[in-house]
Amino acid sequence: MPLFDLPLEQLRNYTSGVTAPADLDAFWDRTISEARDYTLDAVFEAVDNYLTVIDTFDVTFAGFGGSLVKGWLHLPANRPADEPLPVVVQYVGYSGGRGLSNQDTKWAQAGYAHFIMDTRGQGYGGILGHTADPHPSAGDVAHAGLMTRGVGSREDYYYRRVYVDAFRAVEAAQAHPAVDASRVVVAGVSQGGGITVAVAGLAAGRLDGVIAALPDVPFLQDFPRSIDIAPRGPYPEIAAFLARHRDRYEPILAVLNYFDGVNLGRAATAPALFSAAQMDDICPPSTVFASFNAYGTKPATARPAGTGGVPAKDIEVYRFNNHEGGQEHQWNRQLQYLRKLLG
Repeated sequence: MPLFDLPLEQLRNYTSGVTAPADLDAFWDRTISEARDYTLDAVFEAVDNYLTVIDTFDVTFAGFGGSLVKGWLHLPANRPADEPLPVVVQYVGYSGGRGLSNQDTKWAQAGYAHFIMDTRGQGYGGILGHTADPHPSAGDVAHAGLMTRGVGSREDYYYRRVYVDAFRAVEAAQAHPAVDASRVVVAGVSQGGGITVAVAGLAAGRLDGVIAALPDVPFLQDFPRSIDIAPRGPYPEIAAFLARHRDRYEPILAVLNYFDGVNLGRAATAPALFSAAQMDDICPPSTVFASFNAYGTKPATARPAGTGGVPAKDIEVYRFNNHEGGQEHQWNRQLQYLRKLLG
């Protein structure tokens, strides 16, 4: 895949034309408040993962609408009994789920608590999932896939449910006694990266303890440009839907505006390490830079009291990679980043 997007010098200065709805904060305040009306009821059940160095717990907690969401919590088996661990809350890529109990334990291998959230209605792709999406809008008219599920309304849009699940996943991770609730890192690749950006923004002023965000080649950023230029992956689901529903472009963009990481990430206060790949034709690099450049830039006068100023942020760029991004190289970069951050 050749370089098809903007050159790097333009990417570093690219800003999206997306503007936040006037009631964005009010919408999410209400959404989070409604979610918290349901008791979190996080349950951790020890399971045999066939590993000697990692302890694993099957997690269930109440997500959007009180429906049950699954997850894994992995802990180093040799952890000190009286020292809670920083936790990495991980969100997974599009079509994937939490996988098997021993499939991904890398953050626990590095000495952290590692919480993996299952993504509702997914797990039909490369990684197994166990959480249904029981919302009525799941049966509405939509393109095959998830990008247009419930897209006729901000109340019913699929990613409203996913973002609430992700927010409550942080609360669930914080509920375990082996976890240091004041040291939460959110992380993910692709869709997981987009959810990471959203949670970092939604946490500001609403949830204490999120101290860093690690979004890799994030999806769900700068929807208008992504829909226009991405030739592959989930964004074309929206374009295909609009090809049949020709009169719905503006109304659908108005809904997507509430879920665009460019808008949500502006409120973030946690330091962040992003990554982008210049040959990425699934999450084009300009859309990733749109998110990175907007991240944490909400004016102090528009922030809730006590949420701090503009966070430190950095981005790694992989010139010759497509959507796989930095992979093991980015993992090493993240290990170094967290070691420095957490001491």
